[in-house]
Order: sequence, then C-alpha cells, then structure tokens
Amino acid sequence: MKEKVLIVEDNSQNMRLLEMLLKPRGYSLLKAVDGEEALDIATREQPDLIVMDIQLPKLSGLEVTKRLRQMPAFAHTPIIALTAYAMKGDREKFIRAGCNAYLSKPINTRELLRVLGEMLPPRQANNH
Repeated sequence: MKEKVLIVEDNSQNMRLLEMLLKPRGYSLLKAVDGEEALDIATREQPDLIVMDIQLPKLSGLEVTKRLRQMPAFAHTPIIALTAYAMKGDREKFIRAGCNAYLSKPINTRELLRVLGEMLPPRQANNH
C-alpha cells in the first residue's frame, strides 16, 4: 500500500512543485489549502506524513500541528514544516509545536527529499 502524504499549502505554485516531487516517488497524495481543511482531511484519511505550510488561511500550520498532536492517532505522524518567513528561533518554535522537521522556502528539493526519506523510509519489497 502506498504511503499517504498530506500536503498543506495555500500557494498553488508550491503545491504543484510538491506534487511533481512526490507523485513520481509513489506516494498517494492528499491536498489541503487551509488549516481547517488540513484538520478535516488528516482526521479522515490518517496520512503517514504531513508537509505543512506554516502561513495558512483560517488556521495556521502551527495551530493545526498542535491540534493534531493532541490526538493519539497523530502522536507519531511525521510533520515537516515549510515557511517563507525564516526568522531566528523559528525552528525551535516549530519543533515545540510538534513539527519533526523544518524547511524554509523557496523549497530546496534535494533537502525536502532527504528529510522525507528519513521520515518515511522506503518499504521493504516483500509485499509481492
């Protein structure tokens, strides 16, 4: 079964970039464009990993992350924070909120794929 990755991103260009990076790697992609939709899709679909923009309409990515972490089903789900506003101390703030990793925009594709590989190791080929 394919790993489900929820992409939470309100910028259509960034969403397309993330789709182009992740789809060829065999992930099943779920998409949300705001914080409320992210919570709804996450609780319904139980993704294996979440790529979370921090600056979102309705609910911020940090607020969504905090709410998800309060649910037992999401206690260990990897969450990668993405933000265009890289300020000193942000990494610590995002980690405290429950994010496992933090990447700044513009998205460094190599770094994103490295972090993704660490968070979702490839499955063994014994499912034939």
